[in-house]
Amino acid sequence: MAERGRPRSFDRETALRQAMEIFWERGYEGASLADLMAAMKINAPSLYAAFGGKEALFREAVDYYRNTEGSATGKALRAGLTARAAIEGMLMAAAIVLALPGKPTGCLVVLGATNCTPSNRPVDMFLHNLRVDSAQDIRKRLLQGVADGELPIETEVEQMAAYFTTVLHGMSLQARDGATQEALQGVVRTAMLIWPASARRQAAA
Repeated sequence: MAERGRPRSFDRETALRQAMEIFWERGYEGASLADLMAAMKINAPSLYAAFGGKEALFREAVDYYRNTEGSATGKALRAGLTARAAIEGMLMAAAIVLALPGKPTGCLVVLGATNCTPSNRPVDMFLHNLRVDSAQDIRKRLLQGVADGELPIETEVEQMAAYFTTVLHGMSLQARDGATQEALQGVVRTAMLIWPASARRQAAA
């Protein structure tokens, strides 16, 4: 049966990508409906009919970001054959994607809803939960490194995971403040110096 009503006169994925870039650049509260409609080239009724409103659009835009521009860090973490390669690869991937020429800088998940008003607390918690999930992925990879004998049994995994999560999130803010890919790569090399010396020697053997 044919869909009732007027057919959409825009490409939904293209509009979603345009919304994602506005949210990425300006954050949830900084992106007005007027900004979004201008970028997406649609009117308010079309936006609400296609996406359900600003918050629903934001959540979908974040999911789209995590599956496109923001996917590189997670892929690198999963692809690393060792715990060290996984963590370093994740951070190096971030150093590239957080400062891509022609794109908003920083990470949408990290910077998209800072200092939200109480009415937008659900948006803040949405991103908070995604960041917690990311930190848990780092923790699990380090625990696997201990189980595989790559890291010493006495490794303080919780502290190490918190450290690398902090580096990852801090790089996002540095990128927003103008840090280049090369500068962020230098941060990664310095951060990896905390890897246990015994594990570094084992990896080099």
